[in-house]
Formats: sequence, structure tokens, C-alpha cells
Amino acid sequence: VQLQASGGGLVQAGGSLRLSCAASGRTFSSYAMGWFRQAPGKERRFVAAISRSGESTDYADSVKGRFTISRDNAKNTVYLQMNSLKPEDTAVYYCAARISPIATMILRGGDYWGQGTLVTVSS
Repeated sequence: VQLQASGGGLVQAGGSLRLSCAASGRTFSSYAMGWFRQAPGKERRFVAAISRSGESTDYADSVKGRFTISRDNAKNTVYLQMNSLKPEDTAVYYCAARISPIATMILRGGDYWGQGTLVTVSS
């Protein structure tokens, strides 16, 4: 599967952005999907994940209550709605796909990765 992330940009603290990740292929609904981010000089870290059906989600503690992951299997797309953004949310955001439970996605990351989209939050 190929993943194409979009929607990043520059936003002021307190603002919102919605990231999208479009997947190619006919088997999108077979994959758990996730978002990870990498801040400058830091390792890539888990942000959010959603199960194949969309019924189960999980979030990093740092984004709980502010970010929402969702998916539309008919459109082969996963979204990350980001509200109440903080300067510490500044990072390159990557979408990922994995045929596994989301717990495995969180621990091991994706088997497939998008190219990343930059989110910059100014104070």
C-alpha cells in the first residue's frame, strides 16, 4: 500500500489543522492505521491509531482530548483532526499502515509509511 499525507502547515497556538492520509490499493480496510510524529532532533513517536473497522482508537497521552483520528474506508483515507495545538506539537507527521492490532502498531510502528507532512505551531 502507498500512503500520501497532506494537510500540514503553519498555525498559531490554539488553532486547528486536519491531516489526511490517502492510501492506494483495494485493501485499505485490512490495515490498522496510525499517525506518528518526529520533532527536530527527536525520535519518531506514536500519536494516534485506529483499528481496521474504526471502532477502536488509541492516543498518546500528550494529545488525548485534543486530537481525533478517524477513517473513511470508502475513500481509503485516514484523518487526524488536531485542535488546541501547542508549539510542542510542531513536528513532521507521518501516517502508517500495518496489518495488525493497533497495540502492535503502537509498539512497532507501521509496515508502510507516508512521506510526512510538516506541522508548525507558532507561539
